[in-house]
Amino acid sequence: MVMVLSRRPKILPAESKARTLEIRAFDVGKSMCRLVCLYHSLSDGEITRLRGQTTKSKGVAYLTSHQECFLLNLAAAELLEDLDAAAITVSQLGRKCSDVSLSRFDLVYNDLKLGVIDLRKLGYATRSANKVIGKMEKLVATTGNLHTALETMAELEASEKKMQRCNNNYNYNYSNNFPKPNVDYLKEKIEFQRKQVQHYKEVSLWNQTFDKTVGIMAKVVCIVYARICSVFGGCVSLFSDKNNDNDNLDNSVYCLLEHRVLYQNNLCLSDHHQRGSYKTKSGPLFSKTNKLYPVNFYSGALKPDRIQFDAKSISNEKCGDVLKLAPSNTVGGARLAFKYANVILFAERCFNAPPKGARETLYEMLPERLRVKVRAKLKARWRKGENGMEECDALADGWREAVGELLDWLLPVAHDTVRWHSERLLEKKPFEVRERVLLLQTLHYSDLEKVEAAIVEVLVGLSYIYLYEKRL
Repeated sequence: MVMVLSRRPKILPAESKARTLEIRAFDVGKSMCRLVCLYHSLSDGEITRLRGQTTKSKGVAYLTSHQECFLLNLAAAELLEDLDAAAITVSQLGRKCSDVSLSRFDLVYNDLKLGVIDLRKLGYATRSANKVIGKMEKLVATTGNLHTALETMAELEASEKKMQRCNNNYNYNYSNNFPKPNVDYLKEKIEFQRKQVQHYKEVSLWNQTFDKTVGIMAKVVCIVYARICSVFGGCVSLFSDKNNDNDNLDNSVYCLLEHRVLYQNNLCLSDHHQRGSYKTKSGPLFSKTNKLYPVNFYSGALKPDRIQFDAKSISNEKCGDVLKLAPSNTVGGARLAFKYANVILFAERCFNAPPKGARETLYEMLPERLRVKVRAKLKARWRKGENGMEECDALADGWREAVGELLDWLLPVAHDTVRWHSERLLEKKPFEVRERVLLLQTLHYSDLEKVEAAIVEVLVGLSYIYLYEKRL
């Protein structure tokens, strides 16, 4: 570890001057921003919120699991995958360093996972760690400012070229109605913008050396790994299958050495246990007296001797394994999480203030499997017949209350699904350090049957609200 964080780098003879990031600053800035967000997500306050609020929210508890330890396993696996992605970036950048000790961070990260490095020396939220994080936040912010300044510069230069073409190609007779463009003012703005760009280049990652950048990022990667092991280590090893006679599980931090093994052996989302039949009826899926039933999971023992890690694989492995490991009986496994989240959000609009043509738009958003279920549910209700028209107001109020209760716990999960997709897949606002959303807070791991049943209840409820309120 001392090798990685040495303050006196050993310079290669062939290198007379350390290279700076320059154009690579933007990609490095995005990775650094994600690493800083990962660091902040492991603070005491965030961990308390994860255990006390996130894992106990109605949507997560009912649709995914009410077992806190399982949900923490999901969180640990996602955090480790994000950390692996950061380690890959650091390893790739390290090969361009003039400091020999920084050029093979993949080996250091491997030793970290194998327990060669004492994790107790990697203190989280210490004075030195917070100082490094503060410096990284400043570099991320200035790199984002540089990106914005360059975009503004490009727009101004494009305007200048357009103005020059107009002056060269056309003989304008400027009058009072068409005053001559203020070319001098535009040139002044461009000159000022060039100075801004130059300033941000000097203070941002653009002007940072590979050695300095890799040094601070490598330190934070190691600190974050130690923090993950400290926070989640005991829970991962204690999550065991009640129906299997497991060997004594190792409670050390080594249970987190390789999260793919953790997922395959400790987090098998399956129908291994017998599941009760799932039936729904019109109205809320559960009332105050009903319990939230979890998805069943099979859990096996995770042993350190079964873990294999190739140091070379860190530079070749593609991230996204956590996304792919959701089985077909989950919303994410069926690749419907983002679609169903948008359906729920649009249903909320229809519930509160339906736009024109809302029913047709909502119907077009539904996949065929949901259309079939909605039609079947409506037909079943119609066969039972409708109450007298004098009870329309009471029926409308009843359905509105039922749909409102469903949306109360569906909407937070849907909002988090859209936000996760926006932040992680579309990379909106890549240089903004903000509170992160975990995959367990989304519909990705939710039971497909339960989610579809809830959506069907909402849609059927909306249909009858429209009917009884004579809004058809």
